[in-house]
Amino acid sequence: MREYALTFVIAAAVTYLLVPLVRKFAIAIGATPPVRDRDVHKEPIPRMGGIAIYGGFAAALLISAQLPHLQNVFVADTWWGLLLAGGLITLIGIIDDRWGMDAISKLAGQTAAAGILVAHGVQLLWLPLPGTQLSLGPWLGAMISVLLIVVTINAVNFADGLDGLAAGIVGISALAFFAYYYVVAVEQGFERQSYPAMIAIILAGTCLGFLFHNFHPAKIFMGDTGSMLLGLLLTSITINVTGQFDANTAREEFNSGLVVFLPILLPLLVIALPLADLVLAVLRRTLAGKSPFAPDRGHLHHRLLDMGHSHVRAVLLMYLWAGIVAFAAVSLSVFDTPFIVLTVTALVAVCAVGLIVLPRLRRRGLLSWERIGRVKTRSGHD
Repeated sequence: MREYALTFVIAAAVTYLLVPLVRKFAIAIGATPPVRDRDVHKEPIPRMGGIAIYGGFAAALLISAQLPHLQNVFVADTWWGLLLAGGLITLIGIIDDRWGMDAISKLAGQTAAAGILVAHGVQLLWLPLPGTQLSLGPWLGAMISVLLIVVTINAVNFADGLDGLAAGIVGISALAFFAYYYVVAVEQGFERQSYPAMIAIILAGTCLGFLFHNFHPAKIFMGDTGSMLLGLLLTSITINVTGQFDANTAREEFNSGLVVFLPILLPLLVIALPLADLVLAVLRRTLAGKSPFAPDRGHLHHRLLDMGHSHVRAVLLMYLWAGIVAFAAVSLSVFDTPFIVLTVTALVAVCAVGLIVLPRLRRRGLLSWERIGRVKTRSGHD
């Protein structure tokens, strides 16, 4: 556990220290686009924060490779593929944040980065199915892996709508993955120092280090440089964890089939709100006769702001929902107390819903303390 703590601190510290330098660089090359009508910030803010995220991730990965207890983790060349793919997706993001890229070119770059990962062994070998597992051939496994990587990259990119939102959600997902794999490793007697857990904890560290500069009011945006990189890294954990243990053995150990589905389901569950927002946005724009890619202010985070939530509260509510979903799924998969987990999750979810609708209730006067006082006074006179 000490090695994990050290790599977490290194990732967070290097990312934090690199952000001011990256910010100056972004301003110097003109990567500070003007404010658009749908933006929630009032002044131009530089992008390209993903360069610092990549720097923190690469530094933590390279330093951890020298730690005695983690050297066995770096036997395969998978981590070199992750560095190469991350570097390519970061370069694509830099070009897009500064000069812009059309959708086809960006998709081609994302596919190329995904191909690098697959070529270096980051590939699904099987998929969990109810009661069994489906073995994938080399070509089918490669195609499904590339598709999963590209979809997650774009989903995280879509979630980057408020200060600190994407970094926080991905950080929560990474911590949930770390907790999931660590508990499974302990229960099944695996080596606790493992590649998937290490990548997860490094990713969580880079997100934390970046959030110090990106939380509202943000001094820098991660841009496509960062959001695409976070999606790439998150999917690499998903694919590496899937297939690390036998599905039938896991079911016997944990008395739950969810434990083998979680690596695939967890990132989808955590980014479920952004994905639903994406689908609704496409439907909304299409029904209005507009292009599905036409910007508007109908996104979920815009609706939270319109309900009366502050910028910070809207982001914290999104964090809360991501945390509820992620850690409830992990708890249900590895702990043999589903009733307690579901009860606690339901109570927290009810509280979250209450926090969301609170400003609207206040606006309508349903929770006005002055109104309550007047009602009590009137009752006293009667």
